Amino acid sequence: MRRNRRIRWAAIPIAVVITIILAGCTQQQLFGFLPVKSANVTNHTSEVIGLWNTSWLVLLAVGVLTWGLIIWAAVVYRRRKGQTGLPVQLRYNLPIEIFYTVVPLILVLGFFAFTAKTQDNIEQPIAHPQVKIEVFGKRWSWDFNYLNEKVNSPGVQAQVGKGGVLEQPLNTLYLPVNKRVEIQIESRDVAHSFWIVNFLYKKDMIPGKTNYMYFIPEKIGTYQGKCAELCGQYHSLMLFQVKVVSQSDYDAYIAAQRASGHSGLIGADYNANTNLPSTGAPKG
Repeated sequence: MRRNRRIRWAAIPIAVVITIILAGCTQQQLFGFLPVKSANVTNHTSEVIGLWNTSWLVLLAVGVLTWGLIIWAAVVYRRRKGQTGLPVQLRYNLPIEIFYTVVPLILVLGFFAFTAKTQDNIEQPIAHPQVKIEVFGKRWSWDFNYLNEKVNSPGVQAQVGKGGVLEQPLNTLYLPVNKRVEIQIESRDVAHSFWIVNFLYKKDMIPGKTNYMYFIPEKIGTYQGKCAELCGQYHSLMLFQVKVVSQSDYDAYIAAQRASGHSGLIGADYNANTNLPSTGAPKG
């Protein structure tokens, strides 16, 4: 009888582990619940997914071990019937204290090293970019300049209708698939953050400073973008779209923009901060 009870208690954690493993077979869980439907949206997304999944699996293992030790100590050293007073008190245990100091330190250093390596790969300037885009963030929309083609796409703030945010006014950034892209990121007024959600990376937009993003879009589709830095009253409506298209569709879009009068570039002369250092404007 006692043996059957032990078997049942042993079967419970095994069943839980098997359930967790089987549940992890869905695509969404394999991507760590990140907002992607494919690991190859850009040349960097698979690396970000790998870093994310490895991190939370290690932390989950640490959590399970910690919870297990807490429960084990609570059960094994619980007060028995008939016991009175306090148990024997220990001031410290040197091996245990070394263990819970060294192990977290190793984990922190490991996370830092792998994160720094991944970030360095993502931040590495791409050789001979085939597409160069200049992005201006402004309250509360986006201006896009296609530098190679000398074409622009001015943006307006997102509008809200009965069904939610309307897609029609959203400015759309077009990118040709499988081309090396360099995006030059600037702000016209306050701090913003350029975030293409499915690309799993964002970059701050600091007034008076130019930042860069480098990647290769590898999957045709429409992706959502937004500002990820609180920038004022209508921050939540600072939205845009990204369309990754074939080269022919990209060329057709550029031709359409040029035909509609959007030739030339929208420069920094529209910036609200005209008294920043190095602008040549009078400081007042």
